[in-house]
Amino acid sequence: MATTAAVAAAADSRPDLDALIDRPLILKWIYWGLFWLMFAPSVGVIISTMFNYPGYLGSSAFANFGRLRPMHVNGVIFGAFSTLFMGLCYYLVPRLCGVPVWKGHWGRWLVWVWNLNLVAGMVLLLLGWNQGLEAGEFPLVIDTVITIAVVIATVQFLMTIARRREPQLYVALWYLIGAFVWTALNMLLGSYILPFGITGINSAAWHGLFIHYIVGLWITPAGYVLIYYFLPASVRNPIYSHRLSLVGFWSLALFYPFVGIHHYLYSPIADWAETLAIITSMILIIPVWTVLQNFFGTMSGRWHTFSGNLTAKFLIMGSLMYLVGCFQGSTEALRSLQEPTHFSDFVISHSHLTVFGTFVVWAIAGTVYVVPRVVERPLWSPRMGNWSFWLITCGISLMGIDLTMAGLQQGFMLMAGAEWLDTLVSIRPYWLVRTVAGISMDLGISLLVYNLMRTVLSPRVSVVPERGPVLTGPLPLAEGAAP
Repeated sequence: MATTAAVAAAADSRPDLDALIDRPLILKWIYWGLFWLMFAPSVGVIISTMFNYPGYLGSSAFANFGRLRPMHVNGVIFGAFSTLFMGLCYYLVPRLCGVPVWKGHWGRWLVWVWNLNLVAGMVLLLLGWNQGLEAGEFPLVIDTVITIAVVIATVQFLMTIARRREPQLYVALWYLIGAFVWTALNMLLGSYILPFGITGINSAAWHGLFIHYIVGLWITPAGYVLIYYFLPASVRNPIYSHRLSLVGFWSLALFYPFVGIHHYLYSPIADWAETLAIITSMILIIPVWTVLQNFFGTMSGRWHTFSGNLTAKFLIMGSLMYLVGCFQGSTEALRSLQEPTHFSDFVISHSHLTVFGTFVVWAIAGTVYVVPRVVERPLWSPRMGNWSFWLITCGISLMGIDLTMAGLQQGFMLMAGAEWLDTLVSIRPYWLVRTVAGISMDLGISLLVYNLMRTVLSPRVSVVPERGPVLTGPLPLAEGAAP
């Protein structure tokens, strides 16, 4: 009786989690994120078609590959993924902390500053303004605004976490702190130090670090924030192991900062630096396997609910892509394997499977979970949601397999002494398949966005019940889920 009374008293003391979130603000971020989700992959399909039909867009400078590809890359990273992630943070942070986001009104103008700045950045890239750094092509003025916005968001979320009512710091918040703090520092490196203060081979080495900091210290921990929150919440099962999640966090923090130079093997960069990058690239198998073990362990006993759980489908599909993509990334850092894969489509396969197939897909999963709960309506069409899932899954899977085969074929042909132009002729059919795969992904994204918009516009039928992620160990107040 005493235990029951204590549990009831604790439940009564929990804050109303729905009252802590700013619903219009979350929706604004998500609307913009869905816009970028349709825009950036569509640009990718446009430019992939050029590989088979080089002149189909004409000879205008505004339609050449060198201007469109940076729009695609930065649109996916800073537009589609980052914008959706920011919106989802405004949803999950107050729920995990038990308090509203600190200075929440800042987010109402930050959403417009962030996205209008990205629009301006796309226009400038189209006009040819480019700093020449991959994933850092935006002109300095655009990078400056992005840096300021990231710093402001970092302060907001750190202050919210510092003022939390919860004694326990859930693992998603560990990764959120890391993602924002590391990225605020990395933007200073990529925006001001690297373009103007480092030259020669050192510039190449530091650029390898910068681009991997974008992927490994922004996109990766941000993606972990999403799956560590939304997977337990969607399947209503505890995280398999809190200890494994911390092993994953610290191994990511300790080893990822050194891996970027593995892009420059056989270069004039010091041999010890290249070897260190190879070693740390292989050690990164540790955080990959720990988080995957955690995710699939969390699904234990809930697989029977999988077919009807669209959020879990996207999360687990992204985890499978993460397994394959990270295996590619670690092994291609080896000198013997990089010889046939470097400068080939094998690397493009790896980047698509990880950045889109994993992290953008996890952001899609969080969006599918959050939108119905924010607008208090069920998903308009679960059947259309499944069509979206399979079109995206089949598209990214086909693209990954296709580009892996193309890269290996071209690499071994070059090693055998074939002329470079002959290798291009031999892999042209693979490029056509890639375009078809991209169209499949675009169709799935379009159906998803249409489905979510109809969800927002449909009559309010019922309130979708909310439960936060279920934790192992003591139950924090803000989770609102039965132990």
